[in-house]
Amino acid sequence: MNCLLCGQSTKSDLTFSHLLLFKNERNYLCSACDSTFEKIGEYHCPSCMKRGLSTKCKDCKLWCKEGIQVDHKAIFTYNQAMKDFFSRYKFDGDFLLRKVFAPVLADELKKYRDYEFVVIPLSPERLLERGFNQVEGLVEAAGFSFQDLLGKREEKASSSKNRSERLATEIPFYIKTEAPLPKKILVIDDIYTTGATINRVKRLFEEAGVLGVKTFSLVR
Repeated sequence: MNCLLCGQSTKSDLTFSHLLLFKNERNYLCSACDSTFEKIGEYHCPSCMKRGLSTKCKDCKLWCKEGIQVDHKAIFTYNQAMKDFFSRYKFDGDFLLRKVFAPVLADELKKYRDYEFVVIPLSPERLLERGFNQVEGLVEAAGFSFQDLLGKREEKASSSKNRSERLATEIPFYIKTEAPLPKKILVIDDIYTTGATINRVKRLFEEAGVLGVKTFSLVR
C-alpha cells in the first residue's frame, strides 16, 4: 500500500511485532508522514485538552460561567502538518484522505460504544459547495455510523472569523427531529479551536433533555 499523503510505499513500516500479533490493520501513512503529526501530550487542560496545562484553562472557565461544563477529548495538535492535511482534504476536496486517520480514530471512538454519535453538519449551501461533510467522512472511514439529528443554517464560515467573532456568533444549529433523543450523545467535529461551535451544540442537546453529552474532535 502507498501512503495517501506522499505516495511512498508503506510496506517497509511492517514490524515483527505487527506480524507476531497478527495485526491486519491498514496503514495509510508511511512512517515519515506519520511522524509529522503530533499527538496531544501528557500536560493539557483536563476539560478541553489545550496543551501545556495541568489545570482548567481560561476558556473552559469562561464556558463554565456560561453554564457549559466542557467535556472534550481530542487526539492531535494543530501543527503545520495537520494544517496541510486539512487544506488538501477539507478545502481542496481530496476525499480519499478521509482514511488517513481511520485506525487511530477507530481506537478512540470505540471507547464511546454506549453513546450515539452526532457529527457537526454543514449548511446546505456549504455542503453543495464542498461536495461532502469532512467530519462524516472521517467517522465513516473509521467504521462508525452516526445519527442525523442536527441541522445548520447558512452563516459566515468559522474559518474566516477571528476568535471574538466565533465566540459572539449566535448558534446556527438546530435539532431536526421532534422524536425522543438518545440519552447519551457524543458530538464530533474535526477541529476544536475556541469551542464556540461544539460547546454550544452540547448545550443545545442538554437543553433538549439529553442526559449525557460529551464532545470529541480529531484536532485541538
